[in-house]
Amino acid sequence: MKIGIVGLPTTGKTTLFNLLTGSEEETAGFATGKVEAHTGMVKIPDERIDFLAAHYKPKKITPATIELTDVPGLVQGASTGKGVGNQFLDAIRKVDALIHLVRVFENDQVLHPEGSIDPLRDIETINMELLFSDLGVIENRIERIQAGKKITKEHQAEMEVMKKCQEALENGRLIHELDMDEDEQEMLRTFGFLSEKPMMMVVNIDEKQLSEGTYPQQEAVEAFCKERNMPLIALSAKSEQEISQLEDEDREMFMEELGIEEPGIHRVARAAYDLLGLISFLTTGEDEVRAWPIRKNTIAKKAAGKIHTDIEKGFIRAEVTAFEDFKEHPSTAKLKELGKVRLEGKEYIVKDGDIINFRFNV
Repeated sequence: MKIGIVGLPTTGKTTLFNLLTGSEEETAGFATGKVEAHTGMVKIPDERIDFLAAHYKPKKITPATIELTDVPGLVQGASTGKGVGNQFLDAIRKVDALIHLVRVFENDQVLHPEGSIDPLRDIETINMELLFSDLGVIENRIERIQAGKKITKEHQAEMEVMKKCQEALENGRLIHELDMDEDEQEMLRTFGFLSEKPMMMVVNIDEKQLSEGTYPQQEAVEAFCKERNMPLIALSAKSEQEISQLEDEDREMFMEELGIEEPGIHRVARAAYDLLGLISFLTTGEDEVRAWPIRKNTIAKKAAGKIHTDIEKGFIRAEVTAFEDFKEHPSTAKLKELGKVRLEGKEYIVKDGDIINFRFNV
């Protein structure tokens, strides 16, 4: 599963990318004309893995991960190829969800491309570029269907979905805001519409705004996201960067001074994971403690296939313990005595935090 960071130039996208992935990409790289997207893996912070690792002391600890893409800053007119628009669109169509990074931090050394801080204006700019890009694809598809010698039932059904999306986009609504049934979603899947992708908003604030707990147009940004049921997180990428370079003791002191209970990048990583519709089941032992990403509502047999196809093919039963039960009674013998270890069949829907031992035969 992949997620991409979008935003105007100078919003701090590459800084956020580096923080989330542990990379060291040049933050001014895109400004110097580089157009190749950066990709990296994000480790998803999980206190459950930490607890299990402390208990089992395994040789290896493997958290869940997702792939993150950082693309050049999007400018007004990118949907028509302006700036690095075409490269941006090609890279971002391949992701499953979007992080929209919006700048509200002040920095005289890094000028805003529009000359002023105005988060609502910037949000609108990005949304309009996504909208115009999708509208162009839809109009071309409708023209091709209408120009065909024969319009089949499938084409007619597709046309209805396209016109539904077209009407929404022409009224300023993004496709992911529409109610779509499974058949309609399936029709849209091949197009990779940008405005169909789930989106979360991250507001990049400065240290002063962080300590004061407020930033320009905060209420309006919060209202915008609430109306669209869009996750919203505020963080200071510059402060997070400074925190990441400190020793543990100094890090805790610095975070306390700034009133940060948890690094913002941890909140972003977990929110991105949830936005992608993912949960984790866990496997344990002295060799490895591991979190396995699966889609919500995955059945046990399919989850077994995440570990190995042979386990899925030879699936017999899933031995399941809820993490919260293990945390309360970290002993398999005690858990069995209390009836907290369940044997589930192949149709069991795996829950987030299930600790699973698969029984199989090949």
